[in-house]
Amino acid sequence: MLKIRKASKNDAASIALLGRITFNESFGHLFRDKNDLSQYHLRTFSVNKIKSSVQKRENIYWVAFWDDLPVGYAKLKLNSQSDFPDSVQVCQLQKIYVLKDFLSMKIGLNLQEELLNEARSLGNESIWLSVWDGNSRAIRFYEKNGFDKIGAHDFQIGKENFDFIVMAKQLVEK
Repeated sequence: MLKIRKASKNDAASIALLGRITFNESFGHLFRDKNDLSQYHLRTFSVNKIKSSVQKRENIYWVAFWDDLPVGYAKLKLNSQSDFPDSVQVCQLQKIYVLKDFLSMKIGLNLQEELLNEARSLGNESIWLSVWDGNSRAIRFYEKNGFDKIGAHDFQIGKENFDFIVMAKQLVEK
């Protein structure tokens, strides 16, 4: 049975572990130098970094549980201006990650609904995200849920360079 709740600093270890595992499931095979991947994990998914991030006012996290096991999480960043969306009140869907074994259970969709409802309730006009251009499953998911491609950028991790698509969705009618 699925349960989703907002995260607190007490969830930092679960989120950090989920982040490492889901990142590896999605991107691990793309790294020629596994040390670059390890360094990224240390910088991005340390328990202390997640604990600090969860406590920041502009960040809202959710954790998804299936039969009381943490299986996914989402992160919304408020007031996240970008060169891409044309809105004053804009936020960013920074992460929706679900363990591979649970992808077919619509957990990502449920996390997204929680996140979008919160974004709307806080008065955001639009929301944007970046998705790796090789992740066709995620791109289809976002397109199916009303996100449009609005730009592109690249991102460097160690020796690897990744191309990302920027997508956005209006949260209120203009």
